Amino acid sequence: MIGILHVTSKVGKITQRINSGKSHRGFVSWLVFLSESLFQALEAAIKATAPGDFRIQRVVPVSGGDINRAYQLQTKSGRYFAKVNDAPQAPQMFVAESTGLAMLRQTVGIRAPQPFMAGQAHRDAFLLMEWIDAAGKHSEAGQAALGRMLAALHRQHRETFGLDHGNFIGRLPQANTPSADWAAFFIGQRLQKQLDIAQHTYGEAGLQASFDQLFARLESLYPQEPPSLLHGDLWGGNYLVDAAGQPALIDPAVYYGHREADIAMTKLFGGFSTDFYAAYHEAYPLQAGWEARVNLWNLYPLLVHLNLFGASYLGAIQRSLKQYI
Repeated sequence: MIGILHVTSKVGKITQRINSGKSHRGFVSWLVFLSESLFQALEAAIKATAPGDFRIQRVVPVSGGDINRAYQLQTKSGRYFAKVNDAPQAPQMFVAESTGLAMLRQTVGIRAPQPFMAGQAHRDAFLLMEWIDAAGKHSEAGQAALGRMLAALHRQHRETFGLDHGNFIGRLPQANTPSADWAAFFIGQRLQKQLDIAQHTYGEAGLQASFDQLFARLESLYPQEPPSLLHGDLWGGNYLVDAAGQPALIDPAVYYGHREADIAMTKLFGGFSTDFYAAYHEAYPLQAGWEARVNLWNLYPLLVHLNLFGASYLGAIQRSLKQYI
């Protein structure tokens, strides 16, 4: 079970260690990265996670994407990865991510970092999880293993598209109300939700009209597939490969959907080799014409990027729409 920790008031133990000369070596410099209350909450989370010395010896900022601050936490007993965010929705984001990682880890053959605790210290929400040493991503063996892993994930099926709870795509809410019909789900729970945000921000009336044309014929544009468990946000930054060539999936936005949607997103920004696609296709062959539908499914992440990062994505959305209307 994933722990949830709340720290709502400062406790003076760390300050006492500093003032008495018994502080961790270099702790004062860590205040550049972490507040005292957050530092204390992370130590408490580590203490609840594993036996051994829970005291943080070093904090190292690491790349954590565009949404969160991220750190490697080093103790005498091991290393941990912590995401931190002070946005109002961050506590819910991290609980949802923890749940998604747990779902991935419950699937045979899927590796993902173990989530230990989601918590909050005053304004800062955090997610503490397993640290995985990442190496080069693009070895033939690593890419092939990633392809087989994704195929194993997609072989997990259920009767309806969606999920029994909502989650997040980046910092945006992702609705997952279940539906037996993929077209209805993709329109109602994916495209239209993002269009509503874009309409409010950009007032692009013509964009909605173009999507309405797509909605009218969407069901004729793709082959039927059973609902597959998807990563949900599978761009090239959301997987790791360790020194042994073993991949791990990170930062999921899980739901049950058409598996071509996951494959399509791997094509959006690159980062996946021909070895990946060959191994996936050998393990779980895609239906004919899947490459012609890549831009169709990528309308969803493009709308997400439009709403997260700005109008520069409008042109790509409009060009993709023209292929299908």
